[in-house]
Amino acid sequence: MKKIFTLPILLRLILVFVLASTVINCTSEKFKESTDETLNITEFLKANEEYSSFLEILEITDYASFMNTYGTYTLFLPDNDAVAALLSDMGVSSLSDIPVDELQDLTKLHILEQTIKTTEFTDGKIAAPSLQGQFLITGASNKNGTSSITVNKTSNIISSNIEVGNGVIHVLDKVLRVADKTLAQTLDSDTSLTLFTEAVKATGWYDKLNLPVTYDADSIPSYLTVLAQTNEAFEDSGLNTLEDLKNRYSHLGDPLNPKDSLNLFVAYRILPGLNYLADLAVTPAVITKAPLEVITVKLALDTLLLNEETFNGILEKGVAIDRDNSDITASNGTLHLVNENFFIKKRLPAPVYFDVADQPEFRQLSSVFRTPGAPGVYLKNSELSLVSWPDSQSLGYIAAAIGSSSQLDRAWHGDVIDLNRFRQGHLNPMTFTSPVIIKGQYKVWVSYRVNERSSAAAQVSVDGVALPRLINFREYGNTDLPERVLESQGYKRHIEPSTNRFNCRLVGIITIETTGTHNITLEAIQDSSNGNTWIDVIEFRPIDMDQLYPKFQAGGDGLIFE
Repeated sequence: MKKIFTLPILLRLILVFVLASTVINCTSEKFKESTDETLNITEFLKANEEYSSFLEILEITDYASFMNTYGTYTLFLPDNDAVAALLSDMGVSSLSDIPVDELQDLTKLHILEQTIKTTEFTDGKIAAPSLQGQFLITGASNKNGTSSITVNKTSNIISSNIEVGNGVIHVLDKVLRVADKTLAQTLDSDTSLTLFTEAVKATGWYDKLNLPVTYDADSIPSYLTVLAQTNEAFEDSGLNTLEDLKNRYSHLGDPLNPKDSLNLFVAYRILPGLNYLADLAVTPAVITKAPLEVITVKLALDTLLLNEETFNGILEKGVAIDRDNSDITASNGTLHLVNENFFIKKRLPAPVYFDVADQPEFRQLSSVFRTPGAPGVYLKNSELSLVSWPDSQSLGYIAAAIGSSSQLDRAWHGDVIDLNRFRQGHLNPMTFTSPVIIKGQYKVWVSYRVNERSSAAAQVSVDGVALPRLINFREYGNTDLPERVLESQGYKRHIEPSTNRFNCRLVGIITIETTGTHNITLEAIQDSSNGNTWIDVIEFRPIDMDQLYPKFQAGGDGLIFE
């Protein structure tokens, strides 16, 4: 200390000031650690007594801390009255009387890992599954002149779009219940489906519809979808008993035989995969468990019609799905009801116009998909379910015009798939899963937007069978030659009005041996020079069909027949 007082007066003053500042800075002071004071989900529940019961559920299941973390969640929140009604229905006096694993499943059913407001709801399945894995179904109801949004057809939303720090909350008047019955058990419990259930049992399909979900080597689940007929639908066709069904359909007299017509009758109503109405509405044809047989699907206004087609100028009326009584979730699939009896409809080869940009993951991006002027979106291999390639590059979806030429809006639906630098190590080879193609012989056409820096030689294969003609993605369309002359040379103008910026190449003829989806592979034989490859449509036209018409509406959704 003596040394301090020997310092000059100025230095002593500076030293005192520094020491005083240090003492002041060391004192405790509360600083605001966040600029956002919005409560997260758990904090919101704590602050609102009317939701204390669901908060207790979160605490019992150890989800309280999870729902208080950063994220983008949607919570369908039952209020206290709804939880009290649940306890009454289950015959218990408190939440602690319910097994924890049941409460965990129930909790996860009410939570989505995306923020979804009611403006994004449709009449049907919400695009994102719940944490439990089952999808939620939304709809509309009107009681006593008051409209409300329903969830899973049992609960009403009484308060919606409550924004919290980590998502959004919709308040329910009833707790959602996990679907724990299999498809077989669901059929068994519906008294309006007794004859259909008898047929399912007689053909051996009941046991298959009673199996839990399993996953194959590619992690694909074994979900099934059933199209069931009510007793009334059977009665309208003069079918009142199982014996009536056997007499009309069991041509071998052995319904357990997979080749017996009654067995095929049931198998034709069972679809592989989880197909809600929202999925069927965008699927032109679905595979069935009847070998090589498909059901076509058409959306007419708000009605889904099965097997309604026009052949040779004659309309074959379809069978309507009963929307109000469909979208029934089971533990291993989903159930729909149809209004009429129907049987397998033999199909001739039919054209397939595969818009390769119409991928389910792109379709879910409602702000981008087929939205003029929207920015391009690029997804990795792991983010797309029906497209694959061997490298780490991203595949693009574009619905906006490229550069200043404004030519892309002339593509069918106004969008294309973008393969950037289509060459070895860049999206090559690229394999698409096609829509359902009915067995038969087809001419295969690939249309694209020209780019002089794209690949000058690409080969197309279907299910590993290489087609003979290569595509030069640098080759402009011909707008001068007569159309039939151009067709004879393996080209055509596929859109109307046409432009030389687009071209369409016949790559060969393929025989589709089985009805179903197929792999279409494009492989660049000659690398691009760092350019983009824009693909519009891949067509499969039966060989005896006119290959020029219908054409596609440039920038629109329509077909032009003359």
